[in-house]
Amino acid sequence: MTKRYRSDALAAVHETAAGLSAAGILSKQSMKDFDALCLTPIEPLTPEEIRAVRLRENVSQAVFARHLNVTSGLVSQWERGEKRPRGASLKLLTLVAKKGLQAVA
Repeated sequence: MTKRYRSDALAAVHETAAGLSAAGILSKQSMKDFDALCLTPIEPLTPEEIRAVRLRENVSQAVFARHLNVTSGLVSQWERGEKRPRGASLKLLTLVAKKGLQAVA
């Protein structure tokens, strides 16, 4: 699997840091910290934002749930504010909000 970065500049910086790490100039811990900075940040979403993301992607709750590997009832509860997404579900929702449903398809 090819690594994907938020921008070409970040990809170039990461490649340079990896080279420095391989040469022993950058410590393994510093490289781990740098890798963590490259991850997509997790952002809490309101029920309205979750519904807006689903509608933007033009899918039903059932199809949206299938992409996120959750039940359609859970998506409904998120959209009504009865439950809040956490953990892996929140990460997937954040990716879909930023990059579209194809990011997790």
